[in-house]
Amino acid sequence: SHLCPLFLAQLPPPARRSQLLYVTLPRVSSVRVPPPDAMDVTDLRRKVDQGDAEAQHTLGYCYYCGKHVPQDYAEAAVLWRRAAEQGHVDAQYNLGICYREGEGVPQDDREAVRWRRLAV
Repeated sequence: SHLCPLFLAQLPPPARRSQLLYVTLPRVSSVRVPPPDAMDVTDLRRKVDQGDAEAQHTLGYCYYCGKHVPQDYAEAAVLWRRAAEQGHVDAQYNLGICYREGEGVPQDDREAVRWRRLAV
């Protein structure tokens, strides 16, 4: 059994999973994420629609882990891009990993390096 360290949701076996959650785990400590049982996805979506980068980043994690929403790497990447374009460092880093792994976006090493460098 493999669990998402953020939401304790089931993850695919290691052969089908990127290193995204493990590579970014130290950065999670700076992200304010409500406890899974208390998360109000409706409120989070409202904040996303208002352009809140932190909400975009958090909802991206929800989509990546499949917690409170169906798992969808493409939607996670879209949300992380929106936050990353506003300068959200964790979203920039995560988007770079998505490009490196080809999760939710076409695999592109050049884009991966570009986004990860912005996060430094």
